Amino acid sequence: MKTKALFIVSMLFCCLGAFAQNADFPNAKRYEEENAAVTVRPRAVLLGDSITQIWKDADPDFFTDNNFLDRGISGQCTAQILCRMRTDVIALRPKYVVILAGINDVGLNTGASRPKEIVENIISMCELAKANHIKPVLCALTPSTYIGWRPEAGDVTETVKDINAKLQAYAKAKHIKFIDYFEGLDFTANGPYTHDNVHPNAACFKIMGEILLKNLK
Repeated sequence: MKTKALFIVSMLFCCLGAFAQNADFPNAKRYEEENAAVTVRPRAVLLGDSITQIWKDADPDFFTDNNFLDRGISGQCTAQILCRMRTDVIALRPKYVVILAGINDVGLNTGASRPKEIVENIISMCELAKANHIKPVLCALTPSTYIGWRPEAGDVTETVKDINAKLQAYAKAKHIKFIDYFEGLDFTANGPYTHDNVHPNAACFKIMGEILLKNLK
C-alpha cells in the first residue's frame, strides 16, 4: 500500500509539473494589452492562427479602415484558439467573429487530430459566439496540399477538403455565413498566392479581404 501511495504521489507531481509547463496553453495573454486598449466596439474580430496573424502585417489598412481586429497567433491549433474565445472575442463584443482555423491541426502541431475533432472545436467557437450575441462567420481552409514543416503529415489535400465540407455543411444547417477561401486560389508551388503552400501572400490577402467584405454587408 505504501508503494502504491508513493506511486500516486509521484504521478501527481508529474501531472502538476506538466500543467505548470502548459499553464498558458492558449497563450491567452498574447493580446492582453491590445484588448485592454479597445474602446470602440469592433465590427469584427478575425480569429485564427498565423494566417490571420500575418494578414494585418500584409495589409494593416484593411483592419483599420473596416474596424476589424486581428487576433491570430502563429502555430495554434483549434483547441488553443477555442480557449481564447472569451478573452480575445467575447470580451470585445464584436458584431462578427471570423474564424479561420485548423491547418495547424492538420499539420500535427499538437499531435494527431481527426477532421471531426477539428470541426467540433470550431463548432464550439460558433456556439460560444452565438450565446454572447456575436455572429460567427466560418472560413474554409485555404487549399494547402502539404505542410512544409511537417512532412510526415503527407498529402493533406483530402483532409483539407473533408474539413471544409464539414464546416460548410454545419454553416448551412445553422444559417451561418461561410467564406470560401478554397475555390479559386492556386496554392501550388508556382502559384501566385503563396510561398509555402500554407500562408497567403499580400496578393492573396487582397482577394481574401474582398471576399470577406462582400459577405459582411
